[in-house]
Amino acid sequence: MIAEIIIQSNVRNLDRIFDYHIPAQLEHKVKVGSRVFVPFGNMKSLENGFVVGLKEHSEYEVKDIVSVQEETILESYQIDLAKWMARRYFCNLSECLKLMLPPGTSSKIAANRVKEKNMNFVSLRKEIDEIETDIEMGKIKSDKQLRTLRFIVENGEMLISDLEMFADTSRAVIQTLCKNGYLEIIEKQIERDPFENKDIERTEKLELTGEQQKAYETILGSMEDMLFSEFLIDGVTGSRKNRNLFAIN
Repeated sequence: MIAEIIIQSNVRNLDRIFDYHIPAQLEHKVKVGSRVFVPFGNMKSLENGFVVGLKEHSEYEVKDIVSVQEETILESYQIDLAKWMARRYFCNLSECLKLMLPPGTSSKIAANRVKEKNMNFVSLRKEIDEIETDIEMGKIKSDKQLRTLRFIVENGEMLISDLEMFADTSRAVIQTLCKNGYLEIIEKQIERDPFENKDIERTEKLELTGEQQKAYETILGSMEDMLFSEFLIDGVTGSRKNRNLFAIN
């Protein structure tokens, strides 16, 4: 299967379709509208682009798609709109496609996005009863190893850095327990919160002015009566016309 791809670039002579082969492992992921990463020309880094069509064969010798960003998919109507915009305003199709993306997803370089983070967790490899038996039989004599094991038994799986800090142990002790089959270190992906260190102040519910309240009630009445009417909201720039009308719902 061949994907027709628009490379994300504002260079005019790249504003055309390029054919790429879809590897077997990606066939169920690549769809029209998918954002993909591909090798391009002699560049060492991967370029990204959007799939605007699929076909069985290509008349050219093509390269493989490397990966697909599954969470970014443009709908057919968005691609059609972008094509119309490109014709109407004489601009690159890739620039128009970029306008269809949600805020924060249009970065050309994937490395600039907030990525997931992998961290090492420590968990028990043996059953608790078996560990307690080994302790009673004196198979584990080191105080640090005993303290580390008991801390994991009592608290369950945790970050290796937390275990070192709270159990007053070391990486060497943990590695020894892993080597002896009592613990195991597992790498897991954790979600990163871009707003983790942001201090977002909670605001009070907005109060409408008399004129705003009247406009709101008129629009709401139309919606409740299923009239689907059109309204022109008059107000100076910065008067929060949209925000005031919809924030109170």
